[in-house]
Amino acid sequence: MMHGFIKTAAVTPGIRVADVDYNVGRICAGMDEAAEGGAKIIVFPELCITGYTCGDLFLQELLLEKAKEGLLRVAEHTKGKEVLVFAGVPAVRENKLYNAAAALYDGKVLGMVPKANIPTYAEFYEGRYFTPGNEEPAEYVLRCGREEQRFPFGTKLLFEVEAIEGLKVGCEICEDVWVPDSPGNAHALAGATLLVNLSASDETVGKDEYREMLVKSASARMIAGYVYASAGEGESSQDLVFGGHNIIAENGTVLVQAKRFENGIVYGDVDIHRLLHERRRMSTFSAGHTEGYRVVPVPMERTETKLCRTFGAMPFVPGDKSVREKRCEEILSIQSYGLKKRYEHTGCKKAVLGISGGLDSTLALLVTVRAFDLLGIARENVVSVTMPCFGTTDRTYDNARRLARVLGTDLREVNIRAAVSLHFEDIGQDADRHDITYENGQARERTQVLMDIANMENALVVGTGDMSELALGWATYNGDHMSMYGVNAGVPKTLVRHLVQYYADTCGNGELEKVLLDVLDTPVSPELLPPVDGRISQKTEDLVGPYELHDFFLYYMLRCGFAPGKIYRIARTAFEGQYGDAVILKWLKIFYRRFFAQQFKRSCLPDGPKVGSVAVSPRGDLRMPSDACGRIWLEELEKLGSA
Repeated sequence: MMHGFIKTAAVTPGIRVADVDYNVGRICAGMDEAAEGGAKIIVFPELCITGYTCGDLFLQELLLEKAKEGLLRVAEHTKGKEVLVFAGVPAVRENKLYNAAAALYDGKVLGMVPKANIPTYAEFYEGRYFTPGNEEPAEYVLRCGREEQRFPFGTKLLFEVEAIEGLKVGCEICEDVWVPDSPGNAHALAGATLLVNLSASDETVGKDEYREMLVKSASARMIAGYVYASAGEGESSQDLVFGGHNIIAENGTVLVQAKRFENGIVYGDVDIHRLLHERRRMSTFSAGHTEGYRVVPVPMERTETKLCRTFGAMPFVPGDKSVREKRCEEILSIQSYGLKKRYEHTGCKKAVLGISGGLDSTLALLVTVRAFDLLGIARENVVSVTMPCFGTTDRTYDNARRLARVLGTDLREVNIRAAVSLHFEDIGQDADRHDITYENGQARERTQVLMDIANMENALVVGTGDMSELALGWATYNGDHMSMYGVNAGVPKTLVRHLVQYYADTCGNGELEKVLLDVLDTPVSPELLPPVDGRISQKTEDLVGPYELHDFFLYYMLRCGFAPGKIYRIARTAFEGQYGDAVILKWLKIFYRRFFAQQFKRSCLPDGPKVGSVAVSPRGDLRMPSDACGRIWLEELEKLGSA
């Protein structure tokens, strides 16, 4: 349960209709298996103790008495297991019959939540037996033989698991999630971060897709985890078939779902702390509507959760090829239409870009050309400037020139060696001392050239730097850090590569594709140090670390608010077999040091379009002081290193 993770399970046992003893045995066996699998919240289907399809047998006193006995046996089976279990049972209160979910913990019934919305349409006729549940909890007395238990009964019940701060569980039953104003909405506004749904949803053609959409949207709308356990094989097939379609979702994402028509268990690690962060971040999430609610404490012990949840190594890049291609097209459109608007506003007809033969400047040029096509402005009005200097290699130089020509832009070459050398003489910089002044002097000279050409041409300088570089401060202040519109400012480095690859795959121009593929194959480098044997000697990732790691760190820090220890934990899972623990920790420390030290560069960024859920613009997502202290983050990292 460390770092806010709770392992949940949705269990569909094989049952027999109206055979309570058999069903209790299967429920207890399922509970044992789920508990052995590490689950702490275990959810069974609607009316599973008797079976959902009992029909008029629900009016039989003997069945209802056996149901009470069965419930107490299931409750007793939870003793000493440290699991919170929800099981469906028919319950009589004040001579009315309710379709209820019982919350069970450590041998006791903690509470009962009755179904609020009773369907009586199509194949459903629950209104023949069941009464809609009361909202405000009332006392319920369960007597069975000599045993008596008292607990609250009502829809406005939340179960607070003390082992994880912020974990409150709300419950609804089947139809409740299908209605416009579900009880889950009220539960979430009252503080529930995890919703469980005990269901008996029959299978008809296409219903599984709609069911999945409902659960996903419910978890997204409520910014909550959602555990949906549905009845399966064993229910009567007289008129209906039940598929056991269990689903566990978190904030709009399905973590896991069962294969239908195969009774069993699915597990999902729900991140409660991430949900709490998301609710705090969204000022429109209106919490605190607790009127009429009763919170029942669940004194579960805090233990380690062994994660079965996976974390993609590239959170900015969709793994599915078709989704990735759609995302790339969307991002290119956002970038190009953002630039198009800037040109429409300023009335400028020309653009100036520095092109190096690297990925970032290549993407910026592709976007600019696309924007000019949208504007109906000839491509020769895009001035592509290559500025060779001490570190330029033949490969990047040739690729820059070929790219500019094949795209039909105005290629210009300005060799800045002499200008930089003269500048070094002016300031007393030894040209043989390859320090930060040596590097930044070249970067600032390039920016000066671009700005002055833009003045001459009445043009805008289009920036090329990407979001990952901005996060790390890997930009020369008032050098490549500056432009008149930064089209790549919202694009992380790991995604830049896929955008260029997508362009290569879809451009329909063999010559352009060939150039782009060679650019993709070129190491990332600012080329500010002299080459060795004609090859790039300065590889960015050798200096600041792998961008795939830094993009991973950036996403989970800014988008999810994770602490360094949690990021380290999930990074070890995501990059297992690729990077060792010590390597991950080393670059994570560097990430945090650079992120806090370099905020002053991000505080004065040029305009540029946001393209995803993470951005570092000081006018948008990241309102952070330039002199914020990163001590507490770095101290946590040092503790990890000494553990």
